[in-house]
Amino acid sequence: MGRVHAFDVLGDPVRRRILELLAAGEQASGEVSAVIRDEFGISQPAVSQHLKVLRESGFASVRADGTRRLYAVETAPLREVDAWLERFRAFWDQRLDALGTELARGKRERRTQGEVSEDE
Repeated sequence: MGRVHAFDVLGDPVRRRILELLAAGEQASGEVSAVIRDEFGISQPAVSQHLKVLRESGFASVRADGTRRLYAVETAPLREVDAWLERFRAFWDQRLDALGTELARGKRERRTQGEVSEDE
C-alpha cells in the first residue's frame, strides 16, 4: 500500500470513529463492525476495508483469539500526529490564554456592576 500520511487515514470519519471505539480497549472485529454498520449504514466488507487501512497504516493492530480477530489502537502514528500538531499549539495556547483573561475580566465587571446595583 505504500506510506500513507496520517491525516489521509484520519481524514475519514469512519476510521476516526473506529479509532474512538478502539481507544476504549481491544475489541473484536465483529463488535466494531456492528457499531460502524449501525452508525454509518455501510456494509461489513466496507468496515473490513477501513480496518485494513488502519492496520496497514499502523494505526491499529490485530491478533487472533480463536476465531475472533481482536483490534487495538497503536499509538506510534498518533504520537507522530501529536508531534506535528505541536508546532501549532502555541497559537491555541495564546488564544486560550486570551480567552481566559477576557472571561476573568467579564466576571470582575459583572461582580463590580452587581455590587453597584445592590448599593443603589
